Amino acid sequence: VQLVESGGGLVRAGGTLRLSCAASGSIANINAMGWYRQAPGKQRELVADSTSVGVTNYADSVKGRFTISRDNAKNTVYLQKTSLKPENTAVYYCKAAGVTTNRGWYAPSSWGQGTQVTVSS
Repeated sequence: VQLVESGGGLVRAGGTLRLSCAASGSIANINAMGWYRQAPGKQRELVADSTSVGVTNYADSVKGRFTISRDNAKNTVYLQKTSLKPENTAVYYCKAAGVTTNRGWYAPSSWGQGTQVTVSS
């Protein structure tokens, strides 16, 4: 299973950014897809995730500003980020949990390479 993120970049405070993450690899089902971030000198933390039936979970710090969505047919997850703040600067990682392939293989979790998001003040 491969995860490819896109949509990162440099944005000014108050701006908007949309991240995308596409999973590939003959996938039958993905239980949950989500976004994590890691700022310099800090641990990786959950930003938001979504189950295959649309149950979502957000970090308190992003509630009301970030929206996660999934396109199960495309095995893709999105993160719409609004009202960005400099403290949102981090490398954002996509994670797929509970992946089952069409060949019956099961992967507990897979991670993308990460995409840098920088918010300038």
